[in-house]
Amino acid sequence: MNQPRLWPAAVLALLTLLALALVWGTGDRAQQQNVTLTMVTLGLAGLLLFLWFVAFSRLAARVRMAGALALVAAVAAFFALFRVRGFSGDLVPIVESRWSAPPSLPMAPVTTPAAPIAEAPAPSSVPEPSGGIPEAGAAPASAAAAVAEPPAVAAPAPAPAPGWPQFMGPNRDATLPGPRLADFASRAPRRLWSQPIGTGWSGFAVRDGLALTLEQRGDEEALVAYEAETGKVRWLSSWPAHYTSGLAGDGPRSTPTIDGAEVFAIGARGTLSAHDLASGRRLWLRDATAENGATLPEWGVAGSPLVRGERVIVNPGGPGGRSLVAYDRRSGERVWSGGDDRASYSSPFLARLLGREQVVIWNATSVTGHDPDSGAVLWRQEWTKQGEKVSKPLALGDDGLLVSAGYGVGAKRFRLAADGGAIRSSLVWESPRLKAKFTNVVLHEGFLYGLDDGVLTCVDPESGERRWRAGRYGHGQVILVGGQLLVMAESGELVLVEPRPDAHVERSRVAVLEGKTWNPPALAGDLLLVRNDKEAAAWRLATE
Repeated sequence: MNQPRLWPAAVLALLTLLALALVWGTGDRAQQQNVTLTMVTLGLAGLLLFLWFVAFSRLAARVRMAGALALVAAVAAFFALFRVRGFSGDLVPIVESRWSAPPSLPMAPVTTPAAPIAEAPAPSSVPEPSGGIPEAGAAPASAAAAVAEPPAVAAPAPAPAPGWPQFMGPNRDATLPGPRLADFASRAPRRLWSQPIGTGWSGFAVRDGLALTLEQRGDEEALVAYEAETGKVRWLSSWPAHYTSGLAGDGPRSTPTIDGAEVFAIGARGTLSAHDLASGRRLWLRDATAENGATLPEWGVAGSPLVRGERVIVNPGGPGGRSLVAYDRRSGERVWSGGDDRASYSSPFLARLLGREQVVIWNATSVTGHDPDSGAVLWRQEWTKQGEKVSKPLALGDDGLLVSAGYGVGAKRFRLAADGGAIRSSLVWESPRLKAKFTNVVLHEGFLYGLDDGVLTCVDPESGERRWRAGRYGHGQVILVGGQLLVMAESGELVLVEPRPDAHVERSRVAVLEGKTWNPPALAGDLLLVRNDKEAAAWRLATE
């Protein structure tokens, strides 16, 4: 009788350990690349080990047969009992029981608009030139509003309550002057409410005691207004649309924008809508993807609407001059468009560069600056690096722009300069040491702070040199408030960090959500609104 042949299994185990050491100990790969290589290595090693066991181990036939059947039964039982519910930012599978009951979502007292929906008229069939020529027919403000007289004696207006009216806060830069937050260890945050929420990666927009977000509810996307202090649903407005992805997760990805008495939202398939903030009554609705001839991005529409005066600006990424598009906030009619680039997952923002206000947007293959009155492209910087573009660029002074991408790419700083009647951009530096995958970068006292492939990093914006890299918080989000960094970790923990260029100083942390959290947090005064694709919560933070 032949003795069992065990040495191939030992050699295979040693080679697997060596391969894993090479994956994690060499190179400057992104974390998700290392995870992918690890899963491939372990999968191949498992397959080879199985082949050795059943064909080359020289074990008794009954032992090999029993072992093979036991393995098949174990794999079948696992997939019968569990399922993969998405992946982490590093592509680690998230497993849950197949019997996990869907949450019971809070509902509004009235789930349909109180007044008939006034759909916007169909767009003109005349194609618009690509240079950003405005369309005719934009509706003027009502005459009644124009001639209304103020009361004889105007009472002094109360000071507005702190708000977070759009993606990344009041100035779309994830930066607030205050308040300064107390350590969580000494003065713990107080949870006001926590409850299930519809899926999606939208954040909250907060104003006038309301917290608004986008959710997937069945086969409809919904804009939901919660009472910020209680979590009670004030109103809900929905429309048929469903984006689904096993890898990226289901539901809307953008954050609503509140401006004045209206709120504007765009869903994962490009459904752009306007609503009355107080009642939720829908004012108009457009399919920004279809009517601009755009192709839906692989991971859904993620750019949050930008409001400037009477214009609502979005980036559907259509061809023929319809990459960046502005709609009239009152009528929903298209007013201007410009650019020819496909959309990425970044959001448009206003910046004053070279003494001129511009709308800046990071597209699939470029970064562009547009005239906010016509949509015309003022300048264009090519971006040929592969990988998704998610992080919002950061303006540095009057002529600088920082752009950062994950997926192993890194950051670049560009400088703009006037060249006759044109604007030219040039590369100042590029570095792989600041790879912002989902997060956004903030500037504090002359230094950049952001999550480099999930690890907090401080970088000198003048040279691109890294000062330090420490604190693995995953692919979360960052807010600079009162001179402190508030990090919403991917794990659902809230972390308070002192931003210093000489060292990583973590002051305290507290768990505010359970499970994978990619959604951007909202901070209105001392009220923190957080959510992920399963749960939403409000916390009162203590201040110094």
